[in-house]
Amino acid sequence: MSGNIEKKIEELREVIREHDYKYYVLTDPVISDEDYDRLMKELEKLEEEHPEFITPDSPTQRVGKDLTKDFNQITHKVPMLSLANTYNEEELLDFDRKVKSGLPEGEKVEYVVEPKIDGASVSLNYVNGYLKTAATRGDGTVGEEITVNVRTIKSVPLKLKKPKSIKYQLNDFEARGEIFMKVKDFLQLNKEREDKGEKLFANPRNSSAGTLKIQDPKIVAKRPLNVFLYMLVSTEEEFNTQLENLEILKALNFNVNPEHKLCKNIDEAMEACRELEKKRDLLEYEIDGAVIKVNSMRQQKILGSIAKSPRWAVAFKFKAKQAFTTINQITWQVGRTGAVTPVAELDPVFLSGSTISRATLHNYDEIKRKDIRAGDRVVIEKGGDVIPKVVAVILEERKPGARPAIPPANCPVCDTPLYKPEDEVAYYCDNAVCPAQIKGRLEHFASRGAMDIEGLGEALIDLFVEKDLLHTYTDIYDLKDKYNELTAIDRLGAKSVKNLLKAIEESKKQPFEKVLFALGIRYVGAGAARKLAGHFLSIDVLMNASDDDILKVHEIGPSISGSVREFFSNEKNINIILKLKEHGLNFTAEKKAAVNSFFTDKTFVLTGSLSNFSREEAGEKIIALGGKVTSSVSKKTDYVLAGESAGSKLDKANALGVTILSEEEFLNHLNEK
Repeated sequence: MSGNIEKKIEELREVIREHDYKYYVLTDPVISDEDYDRLMKELEKLEEEHPEFITPDSPTQRVGKDLTKDFNQITHKVPMLSLANTYNEEELLDFDRKVKSGLPEGEKVEYVVEPKIDGASVSLNYVNGYLKTAATRGDGTVGEEITVNVRTIKSVPLKLKKPKSIKYQLNDFEARGEIFMKVKDFLQLNKEREDKGEKLFANPRNSSAGTLKIQDPKIVAKRPLNVFLYMLVSTEEEFNTQLENLEILKALNFNVNPEHKLCKNIDEAMEACRELEKKRDLLEYEIDGAVIKVNSMRQQKILGSIAKSPRWAVAFKFKAKQAFTTINQITWQVGRTGAVTPVAELDPVFLSGSTISRATLHNYDEIKRKDIRAGDRVVIEKGGDVIPKVVAVILEERKPGARPAIPPANCPVCDTPLYKPEDEVAYYCDNAVCPAQIKGRLEHFASRGAMDIEGLGEALIDLFVEKDLLHTYTDIYDLKDKYNELTAIDRLGAKSVKNLLKAIEESKKQPFEKVLFALGIRYVGAGAARKLAGHFLSIDVLMNASDDDILKVHEIGPSISGSVREFFSNEKNINIILKLKEHGLNFTAEKKAAVNSFFTDKTFVLTGSLSNFSREEAGEKIIALGGKVTSSVSKKTDYVLAGESAGSKLDKANALGVTILSEEEFLNHLNEK
């Protein structure tokens, strides 16, 4: 009898898996939602009655019940390579020349062109046909495990059924791809959030990446995540071509993008890129370019990689999307420093995966330079496909009587008279208790680069300020005494409040440099905070330091020094720091042990784009190993780290005879330590 039950359960699972594949991968359902739900309920009932037959790969087990407290690190068996970018066809031809020069003479090269999905990279590890782990790309070598969240994505198979046509064993392999949201699903998600009064997501990519780091898989399961797989990786087997890679993935029921194309040469590859760019707006998902890969795996192996960027593949970035719309009015917003900046309020227009209704105008000088006026028809663009900005005014469509914009005389939030320093373009409100400044300072304090208080975002801070719960940073740490008051607020249940209070408590572990940055001292960014914390080692020493003392810190100039002294001369700021100390925040740092390495006492200048880190991250590594980073090249410079598209700094270094380091050489020295 039990054998029949087990067989019935497995048959039901297979039927449901097949329907999941047809619905979520092929987008070709053959049964109604009602019939599908009936099958799931039948399976749930049988498993509830016979829990001994529940297996991790069952469709009922996609959504875990436990919260993910920590995202563990996973080392990729084969590094997840990042791609170098190209922006025109001349650069693609140059890529083709480099590929051919790196191969034995006379070899023909085929390319596979695929859409560059604007999503979040993921690597899925399957062992003996079952999903074992899922990980983010991370730094390319080590990623974060997100298995419980990826299991909720129904286009990700939990169990594979290998067809006989596949000649490879595939006992242990990784399927790599991009997690994304379809545009219509993203818009629906934002509409639901708007109806609930929640903050809207900026674009599908950000919402996908953010969803993968949510601690509760039940919330993740409600988000419309999808995945395209484009690469098969195995340390046990060698595949023949990229095209074969895609065909195997498809045969295993993975979701493979149908827009890929095999090209006989670079000319065909460029034509494929042109065709993809033409149909960009017709696709259901966002793409920001095309990826061109050498088809032959043998040739890929010969070509190898530079650091963590392959020589056998490149990204071709599409032009930034533009749209036409009308400026309804120009408004002014107040930031945490009191700076008052102009914003264009637009007729809503859809652009690059999101509906744009506002665009930055930067400052009043920019408004005058472009002669931007309310009522103007304008061209907007997403800078780097992220931040909307006004590119140009269509002057021939300007309406008669449109008046030039002028800055407000008073703060638009608290009505305090504004002032403009002689050497700056911005106007300022100097009312420290201006509600807009309070919200901005609190958002900065709680942000990821500062105190990293998960859950305390813009929407919640706005709510707490309006309800008179938050005025200063110290009030955040007093929220634990207002549990009943918090749980009484609409949309804030007991569980949400407990999670928030836990995140606030966790933030006390942040190091001194992060706390110093969180204080929001003008001109003290993350880098300056790190240098000041590393030099003075405690807030008390820094508070009592003179201008001369502060100016002795490497690359700290008079603007930062003056701002630090001004901040600590304010009694209100001192009182806030004293209270934060009482709450247990970290205001001291340990002196780091001397490091003797290639970098010790050497001065570096960084230029160009790096593949494996941002320039700031590379600078942090140099400083951590005893080196110095400066912004300009001189005879005192020991090394210039030159990435892609290095400019005048590289030219000056060559003229002065300064040693140039490639990123690959830099990585080798990092590994030596």
